[in-house]
Amino acid sequence: MLKKHLYTILFISWVVLITLLSLFSFSGIDTTTVITIPHMDKIIHFTFYLVFVVLGFFFYGERFKKRSQLKKVIFSIVIIAIIYGMLIEVLQYVMPYDREADFFDILANSIGSIFGGLLIKKYLSLNRKLK
Repeated sequence: MLKKHLYTILFISWVVLITLLSLFSFSGIDTTTVITIPHMDKIIHFTFYLVFVVLGFFFYGERFKKRSQLKKVIFSIVIIAIIYGMLIEVLQYVMPYDREADFFDILANSIGSIFGGLLIKKYLSLNRKLK
């Protein structure tokens, strides 16, 4: 049963993880590291939303089994991820925690979402060629 709903569980867990990490303040936690990577925050945002789109696509495939209109499905998941990223940034702006909204976070989220969609399209094209 777990294998049957694997992508559903992974996708929902990923969305919850993104939400929690994005909305709660970690100001009391020491986040200093030995190695500092410039713009690591943006790399994390990019990765969060790339994985969001990839897991969202497999979640859709697991739940609906339809293979028609895959371009629309990919486009829809990318748009949902971008809107979700924008919503999270708006919530960061209005919530009383030590979080700040950042236009460049929205940009990183959006680019990660688009890249995830392109990655899925490439995967599907390679998968069809192999058969």
